[in-house]
Amino acid sequence: MSLTSQAGLIEALYWSKGDNNSAECRLCPIHCRVKEGKVGVCRVKKNIGGKLYATGYGLTTSLNVDPIEKKPLYHFYPGTSILSIGPNACNLKCSFCQNYRVSQENASVSYLSPERPAEIAAETPNCIGVAYTYSEPLMWFEYLLDTVGHVRSAGLKNVLVTNGHLEEEPFNEILPHIDAMNIDIKSMDDSFYKKTCKGSLKSVLKNVENAAGKIHVEITNLVIPGLNDSVHNFEQLSAFLADIDPDIPLHFSRYHPAYKMERPATPVETLLRAREVARKRLKHVYVGNVLLPGDNDTACPSCSERVIERDYMGIRFGAKDHESIKVKDGKCQKCGGIVNIVS
Repeated sequence: MSLTSQAGLIEALYWSKGDNNSAECRLCPIHCRVKEGKVGVCRVKKNIGGKLYATGYGLTTSLNVDPIEKKPLYHFYPGTSILSIGPNACNLKCSFCQNYRVSQENASVSYLSPERPAEIAAETPNCIGVAYTYSEPLMWFEYLLDTVGHVRSAGLKNVLVTNGHLEEEPFNEILPHIDAMNIDIKSMDDSFYKKTCKGSLKSVLKNVENAAGKIHVEITNLVIPGLNDSVHNFEQLSAFLADIDPDIPLHFSRYHPAYKMERPATPVETLLRAREVARKRLKHVYVGNVLLPGDNDTACPSCSERVIERDYMGIRFGAKDHESIKVKDGKCQKCGGIVNIVS
């Protein structure tokens, strides 16, 4: 699909004309019907003169080099760094959003041409590529399509950290250009999505199924007291992932009060219970956003040897380079067992 521009704006993809000069966005399941002069839920698709434009094209709230483990991706090039950028946009309205200042509010932005992220990443030591993250990068769809090719051409990796709330056709269009994703499954209850996030679960699960097996996928579940912290939710989530591939890493993350939600932070005991439930079906389950020494290490599924040791936000290095990584060519160096690590 081609992009056209007008007065410095990029025409959006996946939209159709509606009545009375309105425009219907078909990028995500919400299908916003945008009146002339108005914007959609994501705030970066605007109807100008009866056409839908991507007004956030190339405008990033952040430009940081992060440990890959911070995404979180624990099984994708461990011990490396990645350039991280993200739009001032999101197509969900989660009342508990932990990054609401860049997803729900107007934040300061700077322009990056589609070529620039690859150039910066290539100049950065130990940097494997570009992560589109922080808010909802799929709302940058037109910019992503123009940027990912430059990253690939530089021999680097493209990573999406996303809510996965996108229609199947555009998701499958961007998928071949992506090397790894962390997809946020917020709950296995569709009513949670509708009430708390103003979205839907079905498309998220479908996109997880589509991505797994084609690229490297890890899953995050932010555990919120009284909303999605039941054993039933943990069982449903782990069973869904195990049916796809029990090697998919799952990260249970601790919620803290933020944005419009004042519920107390998730008890550590709840996270440990979630991990215990999920480990009955999945080989790699982690607890995030809380300091529990040793609990974020990766163990070999065959012999239980700790093959990757981690601190709070990254690899725990010893006296020798990568002493804390004991996986080579996807195999445990002690027993030779298969470990789902991309490196």
